[in-house]
Amino acid sequence: MSDAPISHNVYFTLNDPSENAVDHLVSECKKYLDDHPGLTYFAVGKLNTDLNRPVNDHDYQVSLHTVFENRKAHDDYQVAERHVAFIEANKDSWKQVRVFDSNLC
Repeated sequence: MSDAPISHNVYFTLNDPSENAVDHLVSECKKYLDDHPGLTYFAVGKLNTDLNRPVNDHDYQVSLHTVFENRKAHDDYQVAERHVAFIEANKDSWKQVRVFDSNLC
């Protein structure tokens, strides 16, 4: 298991891409996913549609950006009660979820 910080980024495509649904998921991320042990960075955001170069991916509405101090903190987060509750409370609203995990140098 690595001691390197872990970047855990999640991109949510919603069944209902309305502003209300997007705002709700952003609120849910803040409610359930911040302030976990070993979490050194937390941010949640909405797609910026003004940035529209050919390389920009627009297949999502909400993005979650977290950094954990190490692999153990990341793994503990995955099974934490609040994280599991977030999934259960919101999974029906998701059309697609893409997760990007990276070791940070």
